[in-house]
Amino acid sequence: MSDTLRPGQVAAAAGVNLQTLRYYERRGLLDPPDRSLGGHRQYSGEAVTTLRVIKAAQRLGFTLTEIADLLETARHRHGPGEAAGLQVRAREKLADVETKIADLTVIADTLRAALSAGCDDLTTCAGTPDCPIPFTDLARRTP
Repeated sequence: MSDTLRPGQVAAAAGVNLQTLRYYERRGLLDPPDRSLGGHRQYSGEAVTTLRVIKAAQRLGFTLTEIADLLETARHRHGPGEAAGLQVRAREKLADVETKIADLTVIADTLRAALSAGCDDLTTCAGTPDCPIPFTDLARRTP
C-alpha cells in the first residue's frame, strides 16, 4: 500500500469534496502536496487529519482566517508556553458563543411573550402599551 493518497481519497476520507480540498490548499490551510513524476497531487495521511481539524474547528464557530492562524501557530510552536493559540482563542470564542446564547435567549423570550400576548400585527402591537416587543430597546441595540 502506498504512503500517499490521491485527492479523491483524501477528500473522501475527510468527508469533504474536491473543491473544498483545493480551496483549503489555495488558502494555505493545507500544505501543498507532493507531485508524482506525472504531475499528479500526492497527499500524506496528515492531510486527512488537517482537513478533519479544519472542519471540526468550523463547527465550533471558528472562521477560516482564525483556523489558518491556529494552524500557523501550531506549526511554529517549539515548546510549552509559546503562543498559547488554541487556549486563548477558545476562551474568546466561548465568550462570543455565550454572548450570542444570551442574545438568542432574550429574542426567544420576547417572541414567546409576543405569541402569548396574541400580537398579530407589528405596527398595531408597537402602538399598544402592553406590547411585549421592546421596539425602542431593539432599535438602539447594534448587532
